[in-house]
Amino acid sequence: MHCQSLCCARSVRLSLSRWVVCGAALALITLVANTARGDDVVQIEEDWQLVVATPDPDNFAPQVTSTMSPGGGLDSFYAVLDLNLRNLPSYEAGGVQLQLWNGSAPVTAVRSNTGTLLQNQDETVTWTQRMTLSGGQLTFALVNGNSQTWGTFGNGSSMKVGGASNLTNLNTYDPSDSVANSGIGYASNRVTSLTLVKVRAYTAAGLAAQDTSPKVIYPR
Repeated sequence: MHCQSLCCARSVRLSLSRWVVCGAALALITLVANTARGDDVVQIEEDWQLVVATPDPDNFAPQVTSTMSPGGGLDSFYAVLDLNLRNLPSYEAGGVQLQLWNGSAPVTAVRSNTGTLLQNQDETVTWTQRMTLSGGQLTFALVNGNSQTWGTFGNGSSMKVGGASNLTNLNTYDPSDSVANSGIGYASNRVTSLTLVKVRAYTAAGLAAQDTSPKVIYPR
């Protein structure tokens, strides 16, 4: 049965966070360790790829979640991206929703392509998740999304959430947080793969470090 409530969304997220990070994920090295002279990291970008094998629009399948945080797990602000569903303020199948959470409490959410269900066999969906710290504001954005079903999505300022933060940098970011808290929430048998393809860390001076080794979230 697919999720039809915020409570279900929370339980899926919690179960994802308990997954064992294995294989290549164990070897992940925090990107910011490679930045020169310990400069403050102010932006992180993650490139993602979802390959759908055989979607089932009649049963709203599959449904996919990716999560991004500034580090230290999910105890403070973090972003959740739901693909092929929305969960805030109530469940609806289809489309894309970007959510801001503070621990176990939802803060705000934006969405696009509401109600439009994944429907193309062997479809590839790509997108970038961007986390930025500027002027005491922590912002998460979905950019450069592309798929057959939804076309281009996430461009412009519509898919962005954020709030005030006491962080002074993003140096505690670790991609293993994203790996551990992302996955296929429903109908994984209809998915070929979900991969965190590339991660980039930026200081005020520009690109400081990048990790180009793919992290396979599913299957694993």
